[in-house]
Amino acid sequence: MARYTGPTTKKARSFGEPIYGYDKYFERRKYQPGQHGLSKRRKQKSDYALQLAEKQKAKYTYGVLERQFRRTFHNATRRHGVTGEVLLQLLEARLDNTVFRLGISPTRNGARQLVCHRHITVNGHVVNIASYTLKPGDIVAVRSKSKGLEVITTHVGAKTSDVRKFGWLEWNPDKMQGTFLSYPQRDQIPENINEQLIVELYSK
Repeated sequence: MARYTGPTTKKARSFGEPIYGYDKYFERRKYQPGQHGLSKRRKQKSDYALQLAEKQKAKYTYGVLERQFRRTFHNATRRHGVTGEVLLQLLEARLDNTVFRLGISPTRNGARQLVCHRHITVNGHVVNIASYTLKPGDIVAVRSKSKGLEVITTHVGAKTSDVRKFGWLEWNPDKMQGTFLSYPQRDQIPENINEQLIVELYSK
């Protein structure tokens, strides 16, 4: 399965949430996509359907492929702690997600592109693997040669006084670098995902 590149508003409407961030078009039509719109009667979903939908929502939110997501889940089961919470921690520790959280890019797709195009460094070394998993203490920065890029300066400059702050990250706007301090606790992660349903799905 290839990564989803279709209309994001349509996908957000299918889940009933703006999973890609604020979307003015989603705000106008907060109902399921389709020809019949609000008039279509929705059947009550089975437990399996609810579990599958939650897994799909997490996948699309973080931009992860099916095989990658399954591998991440299995890695979570091998670690100490609550599996669902550890799963979200590993997803949050991805390099592309951290670039997005630091405010270097307005979207995860944009953050993934910056990483793949070698504009991001980790601990001083260029890393072009979007799924690279960060460890506490790792320093994520914009590459020296890329600090003047308009796509980066426009967004970082606009967010200088209002950078999105998260307890597990520290951002230095002068050096254009951030530190991954620790894995986030569940109550720190803003995504509206019921990770327990995902655990139940993979436990079948």
